[in-house]
Amino acid sequence: MKKLCFWLGLLFLSACKPSPQPAAIAQDYPIHPVPFTDVLIDGGFWLPRLDTNRRVTIPYDFKKCEETGRIDNFAIAGGLKKGEFRGKRYDDSDVFKVIEGASYSLKTHADPTLETYLDSLIFKIAAAQEDDGYLYTTRTINPDKPVDATPGRWSNMYRDHELYNVGHLYEAAVAHYQATGKRTLLDVALKNADLLTQTFGPGLKSGVPDHQEIEIGLAKLYRTTGEKKYLDLARFFLNERGKEAKTDTTGRDFAYIQNHLPVAEQTEAVGHAVRAGYMYSGMADIGALTGDTTFIHAIDRLWENVVNKKMYLTGGIGSRSEGEAFGEDYELPNATAYNETCAAIANMFWNHRLFLLHGEAKYMDIFERVLYNGFLGGVSLDGNAFFYPNVLETSGDNLRQPWFNTACCPVNVVRFLPSLPGYAYAWREEKIYINLFLTSTATIRLPEQNVVIEQITNYPWEGKMNFTLTPEREDTFEVALRIPGWADNQPVPGILYQYTNRTNTNLLLRVNGELLYPEMKDGFAHINRKWKAGDRIELTLPMPVRRIAAHESVTENRGKVALERGPLVYCAESVDNNGKVLDLNLPEAGKFEVNFSPDLLGGLNLITGTALRAGNEVPFTAIPYYARAHRGSVEMRVWFPVYYSLR
Repeated sequence: MKKLCFWLGLLFLSACKPSPQPAAIAQDYPIHPVPFTDVLIDGGFWLPRLDTNRRVTIPYDFKKCEETGRIDNFAIAGGLKKGEFRGKRYDDSDVFKVIEGASYSLKTHADPTLETYLDSLIFKIAAAQEDDGYLYTTRTINPDKPVDATPGRWSNMYRDHELYNVGHLYEAAVAHYQATGKRTLLDVALKNADLLTQTFGPGLKSGVPDHQEIEIGLAKLYRTTGEKKYLDLARFFLNERGKEAKTDTTGRDFAYIQNHLPVAEQTEAVGHAVRAGYMYSGMADIGALTGDTTFIHAIDRLWENVVNKKMYLTGGIGSRSEGEAFGEDYELPNATAYNETCAAIANMFWNHRLFLLHGEAKYMDIFERVLYNGFLGGVSLDGNAFFYPNVLETSGDNLRQPWFNTACCPVNVVRFLPSLPGYAYAWREEKIYINLFLTSTATIRLPEQNVVIEQITNYPWEGKMNFTLTPEREDTFEVALRIPGWADNQPVPGILYQYTNRTNTNLLLRVNGELLYPEMKDGFAHINRKWKAGDRIELTLPMPVRRIAAHESVTENRGKVALERGPLVYCAESVDNNGKVLDLNLPEAGKFEVNFSPDLLGGLNLITGTALRAGNEVPFTAIPYYARAHRGSVEMRVWFPVYYSLR
């Protein structure tokens, strides 16, 4: 009872504290993302998906966390109820991830019921925290024999996920604080982070976190508080990698957790793909915040390796189910592809950070490819079923699941979707970047004035975008409008995939109705002029159906093609193709038609044409890859053998 009263009082006082004013950050990314709180998605393709995440997936994931004991674990650890730990050592992190997503949602959609629920949940988390800040429910409940973990704090950093869990706590705490102004969860996070800064570092305990994530969380705490010790600790953890591998004789697989070399010396993406993507994102953060260019040079090299040799057409990464890992160069099987949904999210995190560092559109091209293909298919259209792996070919029985014992994918989806508006726009000095095409209203806070941009589009079904600018006053500034690589005959940066039917159709760009031929640089159309309220930009991108071939070193796809239109990769399902697709060949040439089907799978463009089956031409239909697996157990295929017509 005494502990209960203590935490009730702490939560009340913490909630009443004024918002902190962080110390000035010495440096950061040169390009600044427009916060998701300043961008409202108010129509188009993405609004229904964000609404489904808010109305269905967030409460669904919380319910699953309750049913599986994830939330009770905090109450039991905090002495609020009796019971035993249930689940796995990393289950704490799932609750933190849903809190993060719910907090983003709260900021854009007030929901007193959800906010009250979060308050009660944070109370349980605070109660579970030990007096010195330690938070890890399985060990707090059973100190001598924790379930699915080893006794003793920090005793098995290669497996126990202690720091992974609290990295997600830090991200959730910052999101909740930004959304509500309450310090309740932030104070829990800071108390834990302070314990870590007193435990790890030069002259203190060394250690390499087994699953990267804490580096990202510590960077967010640094930005929120201005406390450099959090940044220093993140840098310490990164720099510890690779040291032990040089002297270890046990045969331990250090590459699995990217601990085989110092991070600044790594040139090839290896090991667990999610861990790698999180680490590369953390390296970008720490490089940007400290000016350590060795981290930045390393992730530039690693990006070249992934994009040219280890990435699926969908933007997915991690081809092997064993170890959820990257394979060898060009090892990109279709039916056994792993492509974890979490890895897709990590790939987006990493590429967005590279854009903020370098200002090149190619990184947002990858982001967009992952967004519409490798990521979006990871959650069902109704928001309550999920893919963990994402294969590119199946003979059936490949359906989304309502939950997983290791549930990182459902909860990662929940936290990413409401943050999507924060990736659409960015700025640097007096330049505005428009990165994503989605119906929205954004306020860009330039140093000299605010500019409102209203974007209306039916993308990805159509290639026309309209932007109306409203600056506070007439003034000169630059708008950099991303021109996707696919609109310029390049599906992805590099040489891994190429169109076989290149086109010469040019984009059309108008300002106030006048055709414009802007300067093109780094994948952006740069429009520098004096803008006034009501000025309009119209962009029209050609969207023919494209055939894609993979690099000849991808043996799985030799002699095969895939179909794409705009940012969307297409697949064929047997339900649309007379019961089978694995026996279909596509013509090397020939016309495909595109028609919008408003009642099919939420409304989508179908690609129709002709294929070859057993020597006979038959009708062929393809749907966007993200929309697959909604109509029972069916055959599905992305890559098709090519046949050459003699006519």
